[in-house]
Amino acid sequence: MPPLPKDQRRLLETTVVAARDAAEDAARAALRALSVDRDEAHTGISDHDRALRVALRAQARQLGDLELLVAQVAYEQSHRMLFARFLAENDLLMHLSGVPVTLEECADLAASEGEPDGWMVAARYAARMLPGIFPLEDPSSRVRFAREGTAALEQLLAGLPPELFRADDSLGWVYQFWQTKKKKEVNASERKIGAADLAPVTQLFTEHYMVAFLLENSLGAWWAGRHPKSPLFGDLPYLRYADDGTPAAGTFDRWPDRVADVTMMDPCCGSGHFR
Repeated sequence: MPPLPKDQRRLLETTVVAARDAAEDAARAALRALSVDRDEAHTGISDHDRALRVALRAQARQLGDLELLVAQVAYEQSHRMLFARFLAENDLLMHLSGVPVTLEECADLAASEGEPDGWMVAARYAARMLPGIFPLEDPSSRVRFAREGTAALEQLLAGLPPELFRADDSLGWVYQFWQTKKKKEVNASERKIGAADLAPVTQLFTEHYMVAFLLENSLGAWWAGRHPKSPLFGDLPYLRYADDGTPAAGTFDRWPDRVADVTMMDPCCGSGHFR
């Protein structure tokens, strides 16, 4: 799929910034309801919620303070819904039986699944499909927002067009836009960058043309050195040549001769723009 057009990128940024604000408001309310901000739990709190409260307070101490826990809960809960929409729009959201389901079908399943609506069903399916991203044992993943909190997020996500979720670089922009407001706040403060500020200030994702340039002048150059008359080169606008007609980046002679034998490792693999 092509990269995200500028108008949709602006729409996505506006929506993600608003979603973070809404998610953090909902997270604060949920943590207050669980007495996470208090030394003693509210009377009448259930045994389940009491155990979750203890785990969340421990997580807050580990993170450093309660506001960092708010940010963590907001991120976990909102991104489960966001990933559910990404999966659903690409026919990859799976029912527990292994059958693909749409958001509309999730809505039909909500009552039988014990969820208030289809978004919560879809978010649960997405989390189960991606345990490495949403570990079910993480206390932040087990917090439930009040209905008004989830409704605000649902409204924002529903306002995004389906094609936005099919662009190659949408997910990377989501991660970057999630930090937009925090980045502006840190930069405006002119304070020394600390550990908590490092991600908002430096978390930038590779744009499509940068990915194309890097791949075409590595894998593309390698291929050109072995197959100089390949018809593929009509689709590699960023591939650069030296004056003698050879790839400017070299031909990577020590690389394998077959495509099947070429492997790579990206230690900062990000959101998959290099896939």
